[in-house]
Amino acid sequence: MRNVMTLILGGGQGTRLAPLTIVRAKPAVPIGGKYRLIDIPISNCLNSDIRKIYILTQFNSESLHRHISQTYRFDYFTNGFLEVLAASQTLDNLGWYQGTADAVRHNIHHFESYDFDQYLILAGDHLYRMNYKNFVQQHRDKKSDITVSVKPVTREEAKSFGILKVDNNGRIIDFAEKPNKDELLDKMKSDTGIPEKPFWGSMGIYVFDKDILVLQLKNIKEDDFGGNIIPGSIKEFKVDAYFFDGYWEDIGTIDAFYQANLSLTDMSPPFKFNDHSFPVYTHARMLQGSRIGDTKIFHSIINDGCFIGAKSIKNSIIGIRSVIGDNTIINDSIIMGNDFFSDKKCNGIYLGLGRNCKIQKAIIDKNVCIGDNVKIINKDNKEFEEAENYWIKDGIVVIKKEAIIPNNTII
Repeated sequence: MRNVMTLILGGGQGTRLAPLTIVRAKPAVPIGGKYRLIDIPISNCLNSDIRKIYILTQFNSESLHRHISQTYRFDYFTNGFLEVLAASQTLDNLGWYQGTADAVRHNIHHFESYDFDQYLILAGDHLYRMNYKNFVQQHRDKKSDITVSVKPVTREEAKSFGILKVDNNGRIIDFAEKPNKDELLDKMKSDTGIPEKPFWGSMGIYVFDKDILVLQLKNIKEDDFGGNIIPGSIKEFKVDAYFFDGYWEDIGTIDAFYQANLSLTDMSPPFKFNDHSFPVYTHARMLQGSRIGDTKIFHSIINDGCFIGAKSIKNSIIGIRSVIGDNTIINDSIIMGNDFFSDKKCNGIYLGLGRNCKIQKAIIDKNVCIGDNVKIINKDNKEFEEAENYWIKDGIVVIKKEAIIPNNTII
């Protein structure tokens, strides 16, 4: 694995995940109450003994850079590095990144001088656990030029994936981007071994031989790996599939983010952060244990440093340093918590959630001040709305970071 160079793509503007991405990059979005999405690919790399890691960032990347610098520090005896490459203009490239492949193309001069054999290309906003050793080893054993990690998907799911047709030898022979027509879907079926999931969907995770990636970035001028580089390489090079059978979720929309978080509260969740043989790392904050009053808690995750006086919490995630007032009820919600402790009032309201509130099917971003007797319940059953302090998307109320919600407000 010392001969693998990893490039983690920090993502673009992330409009589908707004308003969570208005003030931060997608990989910096908190998940599970204490982690950030970028922790997933970095942890997978560290657990796979991969130590040459670049993270390519562009949009709203300040908090992402801060989290990485505070969390991941290799010692002097580690044969590797973890560095951030922020988008920058040069005399040769005056524009910003136009896509995933363009981001790598802009920075290729940073990588070429190193002695390595393969590039491992990862996204910074997926939730999954993968041992990249197996992925890279298959690539080497089959003498592939490019390997794409794929997962079986249903006919309906195929309409939102890049679909790869795979022959009996595991070689990719055709590609279709989000196919919607029945004729094209029928053409793109492969033998997945799962009748109800007859398509192979690209996970946006790739291994390239070093020279092949450099060559294709020069030959193919378009900007994306999934839509341009991979389809443009299938006929000329040996492009193989790596069949992944574990949990994987693209946290690309508010609904996907909401569902992925709440699934963590199950007693047997599809993804576990507490796998001691393959842990997920994050910033060590050294917080005290949470203080909880006379609160009834059902199927929820309570993180460190909280002060909770709620009446009940059900099917919810309570993030670090959360403050929740007496007699408040929280159901099916994600409370991201706070970046600091404070007993100062902002417009007469303390940091955290006040007393006698009701929070239902909501996402409360960080450092929010919510007054007493507030109801966040989507009272008009709206699917979408943009307001000053909150958005409603997919029927989920999202309170924006550092918003102030006055006493007696009903949303």
